[in-house]
Amino acid sequence: MRVLVVGCGYVGKPFAERLALQGHQVFGLSRSASAFAANVNPLTCDITRPKDVAQLPHEFDWIVNTVSSTKGGVDEYRAVYLQGTKNLLDHLQLSKYIFTSSTSVYAQTDGSVVTESSPAQPTSPTSRVLRETEQLLLDSSPPAIILRLAGIYGPGRGHLFQQFLRGEARIHGDGSRFLNMIHRDDVVDAIIRALQQGSPGEIYNVADNEPVTEREFFQWLADKFRRDLPPAVLETELPSRKRGATNKRVSNEKLRTQLGYDLQFPTYREGYAPEIAVSRP
Repeated sequence: MRVLVVGCGYVGKPFAERLALQGHQVFGLSRSASAFAANVNPLTCDITRPKDVAQLPHEFDWIVNTVSSTKGGVDEYRAVYLQGTKNLLDHLQLSKYIFTSSTSVYAQTDGSVVTESSPAQPTSPTSRVLRETEQLLLDSSPPAIILRLAGIYGPGRGHLFQQFLRGEARIHGDGSRFLNMIHRDDVVDAIIRALQQGSPGEIYNVADNEPVTEREFFQWLADKFRRDLPPAVLETELPSRKRGATNKRVSNEKLRTQLGYDLQFPTYREGYAPEIAVSRP
């Protein structure tokens, strides 16, 4: 297959290289020149600029958008996700399109289980942009496949884990808020499975098998490193972030049953084991 991978960062780069190893003709697109394995064709393009996008080839069998906002605010989100997607749709001939969104579009705060059919009515401005981008793609012809990713961690990455190592972690309130995570390598494999077996117009949650409370996660790390639990702070100090202000348990049942995907790292325990091994003194 001839594949365009848009946004070749923490997820997109290893994904592009994995597809190329499988024999696909892969084009990796990023804002600045990126170094890939020799079998990935690099493309430099800022998708927020229509003139840049107009210079791209337009015939691909598969398009996978793993673009990142580089942690920007709502204006950056709107430019990169919404306008960038509009620019791509205006130029590219669609066959199969996958967009990696976020479980932050679920705004539930009661610790309930959320599935793909649960209300996705985000309250944060950045998550509303993601939801708007999702709908744009679901309304396109053919409709895209949406993958809603939980908090990504893996080699060199894991926000709460790194905070714990630096002694900066805090437990908010009683620590009962649920965390939803997914290992980077499982994200890559889930995208491949969605390309192979996913149906246009479908939404799939990409999270691991076991949501964990903040307290349970930090207690597990404290036991592994033989440290004290991080101190607690008031609930009012909970950061107003994409995921931080929500409390839900994201179900991956559809991913496992409809796409038949078995996770490499079913829980944070297996996923963080290599990072713990290299982080211990």
